[in-house]
Amino acid sequence: MGKKSSKRWKNKKNKNANAETNEKGVRKQYEEIIKENADFETYYKLQKICPEEEWDNMMTHLKTSLPTTFRITGSRSEARALLHVLQKHLIRDAVLAGKSDPEGDIGAFPLPWYPQTLGWQISLTRKDIRRNEAYFRLHNFLISETETGNISRQEAVSMIPPLALQVEPHHKVLDLCAAPGSKTAQLIEMIHGEEEGINTSGFVVANDLDNKRCYMLVHQGKRLLSPAFIVTNHDASRYPDVVQTDENGALKKFKFDRVLCDVPCSGDGTMRKNIDVWKKWSTSNGLFLHQVQYHVLKRGLELLEVGGKLVYSTCSLNPIEDEAVLHRMLKDAEGSVELLDIDLPHLKHTKGMSHWTPCTRDLVQYKNFEEVPVKWQTTVRPYMFPPTPEDAPKYHFEKCVRVLPHQQDTGGFFIALLTKTRLLPWEKTEVELKPEEAPPPVKRDPRGPPKKIRRIGGYKEDPYVFMSEDNPIWPHVRDFYGLDQGLDCTNFLRRSEDGKIKNIYITTKAVRDFVMNNENTVKIINVGVKALARADKKWTPCDFRLSQEGLPSLSPFIKSRRVQLPKQDLEAVLLNDDDKDKPPLLELLSEETRKLVEPIERGSLVLDIDLQVEDDGPLCKLQLVGWKGTNSLRAYIQKNDRVHYLRLCGADVSKYEKNKFKEREEAEAEEAKQKETGNNEPEMDMDAENGEGNGNGTVASPEEKDDATESSDGVAVAAPIEVKSS
Repeated sequence: MGKKSSKRWKNKKNKNANAETNEKGVRKQYEEIIKENADFETYYKLQKICPEEEWDNMMTHLKTSLPTTFRITGSRSEARALLHVLQKHLIRDAVLAGKSDPEGDIGAFPLPWYPQTLGWQISLTRKDIRRNEAYFRLHNFLISETETGNISRQEAVSMIPPLALQVEPHHKVLDLCAAPGSKTAQLIEMIHGEEEGINTSGFVVANDLDNKRCYMLVHQGKRLLSPAFIVTNHDASRYPDVVQTDENGALKKFKFDRVLCDVPCSGDGTMRKNIDVWKKWSTSNGLFLHQVQYHVLKRGLELLEVGGKLVYSTCSLNPIEDEAVLHRMLKDAEGSVELLDIDLPHLKHTKGMSHWTPCTRDLVQYKNFEEVPVKWQTTVRPYMFPPTPEDAPKYHFEKCVRVLPHQQDTGGFFIALLTKTRLLPWEKTEVELKPEEAPPPVKRDPRGPPKKIRRIGGYKEDPYVFMSEDNPIWPHVRDFYGLDQGLDCTNFLRRSEDGKIKNIYITTKAVRDFVMNNENTVKIINVGVKALARADKKWTPCDFRLSQEGLPSLSPFIKSRRVQLPKQDLEAVLLNDDDKDKPPLLELLSEETRKLVEPIERGSLVLDIDLQVEDDGPLCKLQLVGWKGTNSLRAYIQKNDRVHYLRLCGADVSKYEKNKFKEREEAEAEEAKQKETGNNEPEMDMDAENGEGNGNGTVASPEEKDDATESSDGVAVAAPIEVKSS
């Protein structure tokens, strides 16, 4: 038995060993987790987090699955165009299908409290997708547009903390416990506002303790194409001090304008999606997490600028993790921190509480710390008790927001908005750092071929080497693309000191300064977005081609090698870009476009499109990376991006989607045809017969075919498409 077969057999054996059998020895399926927990109900009834008359409704919602929620990326120029396609076609078709569906409609509507109708809720289940083609197309839309970064699938209540933080493009933002990164993505969108580029003075630092989860944050930066984004890897409660250089070149302590503390919690607000919480829930979870939550909040406030704002949030309903943490912090801050109102008028919620009752694991409740037995005094601490009725009004806990599941068919969440009115009592007065207090210069080992070394706490990251004017790459790239003289070459960086440079990244001046001042004290995982990638072809006039990831940042500075493409030519290029015989030839384009393209030297260029989405849709300005071959013009983009732009053109994208409804129709038609002709033999795979296979029994991908057909035409091979499961 081979190694793989043996491993598969062992896994199957272990799985069968855990399964139950009935009297006849027939294996049964696992029983679903029972969504009941008597301690949970007893505890929260005691805390009175929900009015008694609403309790049954809340518990009913907690035991049902969450609806699907997502938001359209507001910082993209085509956000309104995508919203138009969604509403006029996909949502409309799904709603019409629901009217004739005996099992009811999908209840699609915009979230009433999310700005500009960019947040949506849809009750779409896997069962729905299997039985209705309109629902299936909507599901495909959500998957492909998530990959392109044009939408983000995110739980509704998880969208609230970034909105409450009121981020503006000039703000320096710290997300202390960021992974997996859905809230981080919102913060990045707010930094860019409706503009994309490197001129923004704000940026987002996303931090997480888990090194592996930090790379989930890196993926968010790639999806959102942001040059104003930094990923760091630290314990949030001990995040290092950071410094900045002022206009006179002096080092000073750096403080953030906005801080998000979405702290680790017991997660009982997520019971609708994380059903394991039902059987694992205990009051001890909140008691043990309180200390961690307090220290993360405290560190967040220490890193916050005076006058700045901080959001403290949890996906827990427990006041020990919510109001008790705030109460402890407000007492220690001695008036230097205050709670603020959260301005989301259409959000249904309950106000924060000024009274709660700490309990031990066995649900014994105590009115004050003096009642706590000695054996429990290390678990139930004095700072977990509520303020006295006389002191409670001065804390203004009513400004906090607790979202209960039944109020808007969501998960449970707690959000508080704080401001720092002056330095905390234990903070020193801000002064200029002395030279001896400045971080020491970087010491780096000589490097051979780039290779990451596994260490405790993650890999040793490659250095960040910013470009200088005397770098020979810079004038070569600048002249080829006609880059504006106002573009500072020091905004570009690479991730290696030695060896051949594969990729060049672009970032903002503010991010560059943060990295250069703090790379010795802060463990930085990722910075910026890829702007240029090496084109390893001897006949290529420029060694580096443009990257679609960094084009929104670089495009405003590119003055040459640009082609204005009308809508019909864009559609022609996109629809023919995966032809198995040839790349999109210039003869497919209009005469006017050919005259613009033909004089341009081979290589990478920018395709500009002013796209009107249907007759009544919005106008959006697009920029795509293209490639000019000898007789061809290609859009140098990923498959999901191609589908996205074809949608905006109003083209049929069914050829890019696996549609089992049409496959079933075709199979039935083929079966009927075989019966008519009396031939029951399956048809030969003509692609494989004619040598179009890729050597492993499957038909070659468009990228493999491009590789085989384009070398004669002089067109660079597109980067391989990353296929990910949904």
